[in-house]
Amino acid sequence: MRPSTLRALKRAAELTRQNRLTEAVLIAEPVILAADSYEGDEILRWLAEHVTDFTGQDLKETP
Repeated sequence: MRPSTLRALKRAAELTRQNRLTEAVLIAEPVILAADSYEGDEILRWLAEHVTDFTGQDLKETP
């Protein structure tokens, strides 16, 4: 994954934790839409592995 893509996803996660979802989407959506199929697969894997970055919750803690 390109470093710029990773930065955008991390920033989107930070904004989401701050309840700034609209801004998060504005940052992440263009990067996701511009990704080729290989990078798109990497983005999907990263999102699945970092879901707690967006929620701020550890999935193991939830009932």
